Amino acid sequence: MNLLLHLIGRLIAVVLLCLAGAVAWIMVDAHRSIEAETVATANRVSQRLEALYWQKLVWQDGMSKETLLPMPDWETLATASIVSPGICVTFTPPGKESRRLCSQIEALGAPAPAQFARAYNFLFGPPSPVKRYLTLRDRDAGFVLSAAEPDAALRLAWRKVSIVAGVAAAMAAGIAVLATLMIGHALIPARTIIDGLHRLQQGDLSWRLPRFRTGEFNLIARAFNELSEDLKRTNAARAALTTRLFQVQEEERRALARDLHDEFGQCLSATAALAASIEAGAPPERPDLAEEARAIARAQKQMMENLRSALVRLRSQDIDEIGLEASLRQLVSNHNAQSASRAVFRLSITGNLTALPKQVAIDIYRIAQECMTNAVKHGTPTEVRLSVERIMTDDSVIALTIEDDGGGDAARINRGQGHGILGIRERIAALGGSLSIERAKRGVRVSAIIPAITPGKKPALAEVAA
Repeated sequence: MNLLLHLIGRLIAVVLLCLAGAVAWIMVDAHRSIEAETVATANRVSQRLEALYWQKLVWQDGMSKETLLPMPDWETLATASIVSPGICVTFTPPGKESRRLCSQIEALGAPAPAQFARAYNFLFGPPSPVKRYLTLRDRDAGFVLSAAEPDAALRLAWRKVSIVAGVAAAMAAGIAVLATLMIGHALIPARTIIDGLHRLQQGDLSWRLPRFRTGEFNLIARAFNELSEDLKRTNAARAALTTRLFQVQEEERRALARDLHDEFGQCLSATAALAASIEAGAPPERPDLAEEARAIARAQKQMMENLRSALVRLRSQDIDEIGLEASLRQLVSNHNAQSASRAVFRLSITGNLTALPKQVAIDIYRIAQECMTNAVKHGTPTEVRLSVERIMTDDSVIALTIEDDGGGDAARINRGQGHGILGIRERIAALGGSLSIERAKRGVRVSAIIPAITPGKKPALAEVAA
């Protein structure tokens, strides 16, 4: 999930949680306000009626068990003015019917929605009435009962919730917009870091992240730059080690080829001469000796052909003697002569391949040799094309392409961990080149870009797998 959207989602969740808390607090406050107004109204009305009670008592010169306060006298504007909106007051004198006086409920606001009313009633229940006696000295004088209308608390709570919720929603929207802009601005360094990681993945180890204003991003940038520097040193050491290993490998191959040629070659030649001598000296009555001598000669011939094939694969000293171009032409000729699959190998050379560093020339030869072998190994081609081109730019490079029509699987070759493909990758990586293995029209195409390295130049490592 996108980090910006994730943070905005959390921010909205926090805002909604705070808004829910504010609504709950408003509902509690409205309920307490109604209760307080109910108590205050009961106190005010009871005090006023108590004053009227004692006033009538004084006028009549003494106590009377009859009702001293006529009912119409207390239902006046003066009494109604001290009754809070939404509160009903009931006065019950002894022996008389109760009379009720209610204040206007419309002043508390519009009616609450049904869902809000159900939630409010579920949380707080119906309002509780408040009872006050007219006078504590004479309980028989009657009492005042003050109670809030059920709809009064709902109207008051809904009005406050509507106002606060509207203001809170507007503030939440503003906070969300501003927070989005601020978070997006604060996360800009993350995009730079991601771009740096992509460059690092592509092999650009010279890329460094700049300093950021945020301390946390600075720590990431410092770790990234240190990692790039370590990888650069490690790759340089690995490239030097790989180059040295291939040099040792070439030396061992030359030594092995020399030993095979000098020792096995002489032995096989002596074997052929001995077989010919046995065949010539076999008496007529022993035709079996002549046949066995001819069998030895045939085995010697097969072994000599295998030895020549092994020497072709092992030897690279011809590059020092005849150059890379002639060595490649000889390689293609040998494959055409020895190909068991009857595939035709073709060579195309563009540009001047002379004056290349020795190790570069050897690596190009070995890469071409391995790719031509793989073309036959991983498919059934009828034609294999080898193209070598020297591209003269600011940094001269060699473009090597081997394409076949054998219908091989480029993806499987790409994923393969065989020594052949691994050796090609290591050679190209040591030279700072790039390798691409992709599907061709009818088979597989292997493309390599190899810098024509000059002494003292250290190339960057890059590899693309198509």
